[in-house]
Amino acid sequence: MLITILATIVVLGVLIFIHELGHFMTAKWVDIEVPRFSIGFGPKVIGFRRGETEYVISLLPLGGYVKMAGMEEMEQIEGGPDAPRISGAATADDTGIEVKEPRTAGPRDFESKSLPARTLVISAGVIMNLLFAVAVFAAIAGIWGVQKIADARVGEVIEELLPAGTEPLAHITPGTRITRVGNDNVSDMREVTMAIATAPAGPLEIQFDQGAPVRIQVPSADSMKGRLIAAFQPAVQTPARVGEVIAGTAAARAGLQPGDEIVRAAGQPVTSWQQFKSIIERRPGENVPLTIEREGRQLTIDITPTPSQMPNGEAFGRIGVTPAVPEASALPKERLGFFAAIGHGFSETWTVVALTVEFLKDLLTGQASPRNLGGPIEIGRLSGQVVRLGFEQFLGFMALFSVNLAVLNLLPIPILDGGHLMFLAVEAVRGRALSLQTRMRLSQVGFLIVLAIMLWAVTNDVLKRFGI
Repeated sequence: MLITILATIVVLGVLIFIHELGHFMTAKWVDIEVPRFSIGFGPKVIGFRRGETEYVISLLPLGGYVKMAGMEEMEQIEGGPDAPRISGAATADDTGIEVKEPRTAGPRDFESKSLPARTLVISAGVIMNLLFAVAVFAAIAGIWGVQKIADARVGEVIEELLPAGTEPLAHITPGTRITRVGNDNVSDMREVTMAIATAPAGPLEIQFDQGAPVRIQVPSADSMKGRLIAAFQPAVQTPARVGEVIAGTAAARAGLQPGDEIVRAAGQPVTSWQQFKSIIERRPGENVPLTIEREGRQLTIDITPTPSQMPNGEAFGRIGVTPAVPEASALPKERLGFFAAIGHGFSETWTVVALTVEFLKDLLTGQASPRNLGGPIEIGRLSGQVVRLGFEQFLGFMALFSVNLAVLNLLPIPILDGGHLMFLAVEAVRGRALSLQTRMRLSQVGFLIVLAIMLWAVTNDVLKRFGI
């Protein structure tokens, strides 16, 4: 539990800091006065002042803000201590906001700067999040390396992972190459993954280099799409060598031992673990003769796979062994040089941007369920899981989440960066800014929209915890 809490604090704290640092640095660069830099919203918990800026950590750690002189419509929303000021004939009853005397704009106010300067300041948070992702993906590629991409040849399909409507995929012959997913030609497993991930819910045809195409129903839930993608295992030449023999299973009863290499199974030469696994799974309850090599000599034993059942009722065989070499490690990693790693960072970041935009589009069109939205509880759960997998995986998760944060901030909702950019776009078209009163009211509407989304996401998190 403590690890999960600490991982969540690190993920949210670092990414919020990076986002707000982008706004802060560019505001200073174009000479805008910045009274406060805050991580979190609401009352100040701790802070200090340096120069004109107060640096604080606030009570609610679900965001942050850079308070700039002249951005009065954001003071109440983002946690500033003063109520917004509105000039003109509006009354307090009209706006529900305290009306004060007009504030004289200073040369270092946000509104006093040129339109390009203000656009840069507002965009800088998103840009920083994207650059952070690029840097992290590049660092991973340079330090740990990137896994070489397997071609689109199917090693096996894990039938237990197939969601409803995709069962015909279980009958794909190992070694078959996927050539087309929907309207997309594919040449490697990465392209297969992208094509499935971006496919809308509903019918989808998958074509192969041999045999008839298969028509499936793509699920709407992201979790089910993830299971479908994970079911496709690439054809890798992992040695058919036994790693662990589980006590009390068919393998233990037959006398298999760790280190045994399977040479033949059911009369067929065996060249990979995937091939051996496929032979076993397709013979539940049958006697399967095995030829194994142990300490330089060959032995023949008989084994009867224990029948198991998939959710769709179809039987498959299991014997209770694991491979000596994990299949994931059969695809070697390659450490990239500096420029290649940077290119990889940009490529990975763009891929995540495309997937995030595709999800938002599906959400708006009803092809993705709103139940897929996750909030802080889900972020915490995922952070805790990933940190246990290792530093490389934790960094990758932070980069992924940073891109999501960037894209979501560009939504045209007032109080988000996208909303401010929308205000600036209107100003560019009309030749003058929207009135402060209009911006205030739109910002309040935007605040309610964001609050509703957050409440929905938290509700989803709570329901998932109870299995609902």
